[in-house]
Amino acid sequence: MHAALITGESTVDFVEFPDPTPAPTGVVVDVAYCGICGTDIHAYQSGRPYNPAICGHEWSGTISAVGTEVTSLAEGDRVVVAVAPACGQCTACRRGQADRCHVSFMSALGRDPMAPPHGGFAPRIAVAAERVVKTDPGLTDEQAAQVEPATVAFHAVRTSNLRLGDTAVVQGAGPIGLGTLQWVRAAGAGRVIAIEPSEERRAVALDLGAHHAVAPGDEADELIKQLTHGLGADIVYECVGRPFAIQAAVDLARRGGSMCLIGLAEGDAPISPGAWLVKEISVTSSLAYLHEEFEMSMGMIADGRVRVEPLHTSTTSLSGFPDVLADLASGRSDQLKVLVNPNWGQ
Repeated sequence: MHAALITGESTVDFVEFPDPTPAPTGVVVDVAYCGICGTDIHAYQSGRPYNPAICGHEWSGTISAVGTEVTSLAEGDRVVVAVAPACGQCTACRRGQADRCHVSFMSALGRDPMAPPHGGFAPRIAVAAERVVKTDPGLTDEQAAQVEPATVAFHAVRTSNLRLGDTAVVQGAGPIGLGTLQWVRAAGAGRVIAIEPSEERRAVALDLGAHHAVAPGDEADELIKQLTHGLGADIVYECVGRPFAIQAAVDLARRGGSMCLIGLAEGDAPISPGAWLVKEISVTSSLAYLHEEFEMSMGMIADGRVRVEPLHTSTTSLSGFPDVLADLASGRSDQLKVLVNPNWGQ
C-alpha cells in the first residue's frame, strides 16, 4: 500500500507501507475521501519538517477491521476522523480542565502513542478507536470528509466572545472562513461581513449567508464604519493565516470589541500594541476542537443549517495529488476544498 507524504519543499513522495492491522484498542479505516488542508499546503510551501501522521488529517471512511478490545465500533461502520475524548487522568483533567486534556491535544497533533506512520492520503489507515466518531447517517462521504475543518470553525466560534445580534467580520473566505461565517450566523450574529480579495470567493460567501462580502482595504473599512455608525465591528474572526492580517483584524474592531484568531500565520506578526491597549481588545484563539464537538457539527451539517457542498470544488486521485497540491500552493488556484479519493484508479 502506498501513501502520499509531503517530505520537503514542493516535494511529495509515495511511500510504501504494509497493509495496516488494528491494535487491540484500534481500528482500520478504508479511506473514502481525504481533504487537502491549509496545513498541508503550508508544509509543501515551506519545506519544514511535517509530522507524517497529520499529512492528510481530514478524512472519512468505513471501518474494515477492529481490535480485540474494541466494543463500541464494528466493521462496516462509517466514521470520520476526530480527536480522543478527555482522558480524565492527566493533570489538566484532574484540575477540572477537561477541555485542555493533554491526551486529547496530543491526538489532535498526531503525537499520541497510536499515531499512524502516515495520514489519510492512503487507501487505509490504522488509528486508535477513540480517534474516530460514527458518521451522521444524513451525510454523504464527501460531506463527512469536510467535517474535520467544519469542526475547527465550530470550535472557534463556540469559544469566542460572539453575542446575539453582534456585527461580525470574517477575514478570509477560504474553507475555514466560509465555515466560520456560517457558524457565526447560526450562533446569532446580527450581521456578518466577509472580507476576501477573490471575487469568486466573495460570491460563495454571499451564497452561504454573509450579509456583505467586500475586498480588503478602503472598501471594507468604509463599509464597516457605515454599518456600525463609525464604531467598528463587535468581533472579527481572523481566518487568513498571514502575519499582516492579525493587526488588520484589530483595526476593524470597535473599542471593547473582540478578535478571534483562527488562521495560523507562518512566522511572527507585526502588531501595534497601543491600538490593542486603547481599544481594550479581548482576544480568543482557537486550535483544533473537542471530541464531543464532532457530533454537534455533523448534526448541523446534516440538517442543513451549515452547508459544506459549495466548498467542495473538485476531487482528485492519489496519483493526481502532487499536481493539485502544487496548484493550491501557487496562490493562483481557483479551488476551495479539494478532496482526494485514494482508491480512485487503484
